[in-house]
Amino acid sequence: MMERRRMDAALLVLLLGHLATALEVPLDLPQPPTITHQSPKDYIIDPRENIIIHCEAKGKPHPSFSWTRNGTHFDIDQDPNVTMKPHSGTLVVDISRAKAEHYESVYQCTARNKHGTAVSNNIVVQQSRSPLWSKEKIKPIVVQEGVSLVLPCRPPAGLPPPIIFWMDNYFQRLPQSSRVSQSLNGDLYFSNVLKEDSRNDYICYARFPYTQTIQQKQPITVKVLSMDAINDTMAAFYNDTDLFSEEPADERKPIFLIPSGPSSSKTVLRGQVLEMECIAEGLPTPEISWTKVSGDLPAKRTSFLHYQRTLRIVNVSESDAGDYRCTGRNRLGSVHHTIHIVVNAAPYWISGAPRNLVLAPGENGVLTCRASGTPKPSVTWAMNGIPIENSPKDLSRTVDKDTIIFTVVQTGSSAVYQCNVSNDYGYLLSNAFVNVLSEPPRVLTPANKVYQVIKNHRALMDCASFGSPIPNITWFKDSRSSTLDGDPYILHDNGTLEIHVAQAHNSGKYTCVARNSLGIYENHIYLEVKEPTRILKQPEYKVVQRGRSVVFECKVKHDPSLIPTMTWLKDDGELPDDERLIVDADSLTISSVTENDSGEYTCIMNTTLDHDSASAQLTVVERPDPPTDLELTDQKKRSVQLTWTPGDEHNSPIQKFLIQYEDIMHHRGHWHNLTEVPGTKTTAHLKLSPYVHYTFRVLAHNGVDFSRPSVPSRVFKTDAAAPDENPTGVQGFGTEHDNLVISWKPLSGFQSNGPGLHYKVSWRPVGGEWTTVTVANNSKFTVSGTPTFVPYEIKVLAANDLGDGPEPAIAHGYSGEDLPIAAPENVQVMVMNSTLAEVHWDPVPSKLIRGHLKGFKVHYWREHSLHKHNSHHMEQILVFSGNHSHGMLPGLHPFSLYSFNVRVYNGKGDGPPSHTQQFETPEGVPGPPTSLTVTNPSPDSLTLEWSPPHVRNGRITGYSLKYQPVNNSNELGPVEELALPANETSVTLSNLKYNTRYKFYLNAKTVRGAGPTIPQEAHTIIDEALPVSPFGNVTSSVQEGGALISWEYWGPEKNVYVEYIVENSEDEEEWQKELVNGSQNIMLKGLKGGLAYRVRLVAKGHHDQSLHQSKELLVTVPAVASRQVDIATQGWFIGLMCAIALLILILLIICFIQRNKGGKYPVKEKEDAHTDPEFQPMKDDDCTFGEYSDNEDHKPLKGSRTPSNGTVKRDDSDDSLVDYGEGGDGQFNEDGSFIGQYSGKSVSRDTAEGHESSEAPSPINAMNSLNSFV
Repeated sequence: MMERRRMDAALLVLLLGHLATALEVPLDLPQPPTITHQSPKDYIIDPRENIIIHCEAKGKPHPSFSWTRNGTHFDIDQDPNVTMKPHSGTLVVDISRAKAEHYESVYQCTARNKHGTAVSNNIVVQQSRSPLWSKEKIKPIVVQEGVSLVLPCRPPAGLPPPIIFWMDNYFQRLPQSSRVSQSLNGDLYFSNVLKEDSRNDYICYARFPYTQTIQQKQPITVKVLSMDAINDTMAAFYNDTDLFSEEPADERKPIFLIPSGPSSSKTVLRGQVLEMECIAEGLPTPEISWTKVSGDLPAKRTSFLHYQRTLRIVNVSESDAGDYRCTGRNRLGSVHHTIHIVVNAAPYWISGAPRNLVLAPGENGVLTCRASGTPKPSVTWAMNGIPIENSPKDLSRTVDKDTIIFTVVQTGSSAVYQCNVSNDYGYLLSNAFVNVLSEPPRVLTPANKVYQVIKNHRALMDCASFGSPIPNITWFKDSRSSTLDGDPYILHDNGTLEIHVAQAHNSGKYTCVARNSLGIYENHIYLEVKEPTRILKQPEYKVVQRGRSVVFECKVKHDPSLIPTMTWLKDDGELPDDERLIVDADSLTISSVTENDSGEYTCIMNTTLDHDSASAQLTVVERPDPPTDLELTDQKKRSVQLTWTPGDEHNSPIQKFLIQYEDIMHHRGHWHNLTEVPGTKTTAHLKLSPYVHYTFRVLAHNGVDFSRPSVPSRVFKTDAAAPDENPTGVQGFGTEHDNLVISWKPLSGFQSNGPGLHYKVSWRPVGGEWTTVTVANNSKFTVSGTPTFVPYEIKVLAANDLGDGPEPAIAHGYSGEDLPIAAPENVQVMVMNSTLAEVHWDPVPSKLIRGHLKGFKVHYWREHSLHKHNSHHMEQILVFSGNHSHGMLPGLHPFSLYSFNVRVYNGKGDGPPSHTQQFETPEGVPGPPTSLTVTNPSPDSLTLEWSPPHVRNGRITGYSLKYQPVNNSNELGPVEELALPANETSVTLSNLKYNTRYKFYLNAKTVRGAGPTIPQEAHTIIDEALPVSPFGNVTSSVQEGGALISWEYWGPEKNVYVEYIVENSEDEEEWQKELVNGSQNIMLKGLKGGLAYRVRLVAKGHHDQSLHQSKELLVTVPAVASRQVDIATQGWFIGLMCAIALLILILLIICFIQRNKGGKYPVKEKEDAHTDPEFQPMKDDDCTFGEYSDNEDHKPLKGSRTPSNGTVKRDDSDDSLVDYGEGGDGQFNEDGSFIGQYSGKSVSRDTAEGHESSEAPSPINAMNSLNSFV
């Protein structure tokens, strides 16, 4: 016991003193082998392909490999079908010359070097099998309707087991439901059969996944018979006696088909999938439910398959053990079954597989192989593939069950240890080496690595290191003033430095330093903290009508140093490849949307570090589809019930239905609105009218629009009846003074309720007897011989062949009107002011009006002005509607005499006028003077002349004149005012300011006041002969861009120009000008150097005002020195051109001499070989035509000088220059050849040829040819 305690204490000390982690030893350092890849323990192979058994390992030196097969050494060299890949332990078995089953065995790979040996798992190699279905003849199955049925599948055993499914002859899956479903073993279960289950192609298929082959069972025929069918079938054999009762199978409570009995048990391994099934038969079809007796079902790992018949739990754990109950229930009862689940476990690691140890000489360490399982597994150790009890003794090593303790290890103690954990359900095998090294520290993280992280996110900076002893890691930032070991920094055991929430100030240079007893190593890395990516404007929910366009905006902000990538998704998938979808930098546009475009659209902005996304829904709406299936029910005389089936809403709920009707008897082709019902209803009770042939249709309305109309219903006819209503709009009036016209709005055919529609028209004077007439096919009746304007009572009754309508209401009317016979009396007038008068009168008795009083009319006119007795007599009329007794006459002229009278009028016209009366309007203010002009301006005075107002409105009592100066900036000075007598029309103002602009305002006065003013402006001047210039301080300066002209201006004119002309120019009209309004300087561009210009400023007022000019300036533009040299004036250039011309002339003379030598051309020999008379190119060496084919060599060349008589004989040849060229005259090129080419015209020639002659050319002809060229 004491020994045991000491061992535990030593183990604890070792664990605390050396926390061993999985170290990655650099491959350049000595290390035992480590297996990096191997085939799975249960390795199923495809027998059609080569067998590859993987075994890869690393180590220093690189390990060698060997294999065992079924526990004995496998000599690969002795098997010609097996090879091992170079630098690897992977085996490749060539099955082209051997069967795969020959290599079904248990294999184990060994990798060794001088530091140790690692071994793989036992790899069990088995080939996949997909055996054929055993041939069998399956008899048809005949069952009674309502009973249960099981169709067996029983597929052949395969490796791995096949996947089962049921299909028909057309390779369509058979429909399954809560009544019909497939069990876990592949059988097809019917809780009860129906007649529609009859078919002859129930086929069970088995798919073998490794070989990708499908096997099929023979089809099963099932025939479901009802009782009647069974009795009819068996009657002939049983003397017409029923074999079964006439009722189908009785309803019955559920009974489990599988599993059988009240309970069962099942064992499952930890981590596997548990599937339990309960299938019950019964009628009606039972419903299945599941519960766990000893607890709750694990919700996240539980699912129900095959219509609740299968309970599936994934990743089973020990907590899933216990009792599960399935219940089958229908309305007749229930049945239960309990399944007891036992959970065992193959070995599994508790804290992971043993980890490699790297120890320095003299250090301590521990290898731990801690695993669990049910039943509890056993643990065995091996070293370099040999059981540890058989390995060489090592005093530094102590084995304690699942732990090996190393104390004060020495160089040469490196080895690979194998830990094997096993129980009845499997095993775990793990290799872990102990590597004894002395190595100074090194940092494995690349130098100067840059880490980028988003602000407010976690930053992790690696400092992966290696050394033996294990190095100690410290971190520094920038100046290395202190180690980073406190908030906000976290230093992990593996050397990684963490900043939990990175900020911008955390950016910078970091240094990690690795130290052990053998040395020190440091590495620099850089951290960059970036701004996060954020979507500033998210896409919004859109509801769009089909056919229109929609735009989703997605505006993003991101760190400028990161490259963003915008991606759009639709329903979490890629956008459809459609040209209607246009993705821009920050938006998605969909044009001509369709219903398929509905869905969720997500914009994702990705950078290399982060992303942000936002989604919005697109709903595409459209007007609904038209309702269908219109049906008329509950038919009555005056009503009917209409029902229909709504069409597709297209994502917009139907708000209402509009019901329309067509009266095909009275108004065919016209549809009328009858009623509306809410969109939640699909039926309507319609009230109808008699004597109508109805056809109904329904329109649906949603948030978009009305649907198209439905297909019309069948015709529904209602019986005829007496009218339900009388005409409306009944009225009586007269068109003449002795008649009464009775009119009404006739009933429509729809309102007539029956045939023979007519009207009974009745009338009487108020208090008199009724008179009645019958009117048909008309909507008015005229009563003649009535007194003038007498009140009548009227009524119109609708009737048809079936009777009269209801009693009509009484309307009131009057017989015809006549003109009034009296004028208003007691007419008076009251003048309110100079432009307004009020007229009063007494009402006219109604009996004298003889009609409906419409109002009164006042006729008035201006006789003349009281100032001048000129006559006007333009009559005006003011109408006062209604029963008025006074009225206002506005807009009168002041100081005038008016006449007027008053009349009453009715619907027939005007009555007689009242006695004409007169009134005078008082004086008013006058209008403005007719004109105001300025004359005789001088330096300190000027004269104003005016004409009296055209509209005086009274007697002029005088004039008022106001005036004030105006300076250069248009500011007004003090106002002076003069009162002038009425008989004056001019005034001279003296003591005015020199060269000053003035504004004048003149108005006239009456006793009523002053009228509006007339304005005027004028200048005082210096000299009457020479007006003063408004320009001053005019200067110029010549610059690189032109001449800058500056000045001062104080004149009133708006149009100011700069004019300039070349000095000494003879034409004074050539002045050029540029407009400079509002400016006081200008740059004149385009002036030629070396010239002098006259420049002046001009101010122009109105067309009747004189021009103002400044003094002229003389501006001289300096000449610019030319740096260009005219090559045409250089002597060497002239000499060169002369030499070239002389050389060309000599060459031309030589060319002509060569051409005219000899009279024969070597063409005859070529004639037979060349039948094409096309013109051949000219030879370059002798200026002659190359191989021109002609049968008359003695003829002169075409285009040469003609004979002295000016003609060319055409006896033997038709050819001419005109025939081949475009013109009549031949022309030469510079080399003496003709311009152009022969056109290939075919000419008939004589076959008989004369003798050839050779004639020397004449020198004169040669000179003539030369002359023709020159």
